[in-house]
Amino acid sequence: MPRAIAARAPLSRDVVLTAAVALADERGLEGVSMRHLADALGVVPMALYKHVGDKEDLLDGMVEHLLTGLGVGGTTGHQADRTADHTSKPLPWREAVTSTIHGVRALHRSHPWFRRVLETRQLRTPAVLAHMERLTSAFLAAGFTPDLTHHVMHLLGNRIWGFSPELFNETGGPPTRRSTAPTPDPTDYRGILAVAADSRARRPTATSCDEDGEFDFALATILDAAERLQRSGWSSPR
Repeated sequence: MPRAIAARAPLSRDVVLTAAVALADERGLEGVSMRHLADALGVVPMALYKHVGDKEDLLDGMVEHLLTGLGVGGTTGHQADRTADHTSKPLPWREAVTSTIHGVRALHRSHPWFRRVLETRQLRTPAVLAHMERLTSAFLAAGFTPDLTHHVMHLLGNRIWGFSPELFNETGGPPTRRSTAPTPDPTDYRGILAVAADSRARRPTATSCDEDGEFDFALATILDAAERLQRSGWSSPR
């Protein structure tokens, strides 16, 4: 049985979403159902539908709930309150963009299910738009044209949500299914082997790529290129 909320607060959308996030943290997404959530809150499942329309609305709300806690530079809500001093200077644009993206990336560490939910969302909720607005405004305030800002946001892609859009990720565990494809011949992939050997020599104890390092390298490279284009007065072809 899922753990019930100790001191039951009056049911509200925020209470429901807070409990859903806690349930996903404890059980994973597979453990988040209306029945399990109702059990955790000590109510009947029908009571939830006054606050969330259905499972998809619940997932949208969980994303909204987590993103709402972020402020400029990736600060959490209470940090943002402390730093919302009108006498303080705004962050330089690169620092603002990088720290805002890192703020979302930190959510993935705290909530391993977060990426799976993000990748299936279709609705841009106010908190989703607020995150995009923070980044867009940072570029525009730095002198980027709307045209270049549009293209840079597309170039950043999923990285604005704190993860890289990579395929064929290795989990480090044994294969989960048997493949009937031909077994690769290592001699056909000398370039890949050379890169892998160099990586092992640089990080001999590592069992996988440095995901954080690779993410930061890609982000910095994109921002370097964007800054060069901004300084050169680039505009897209008409």
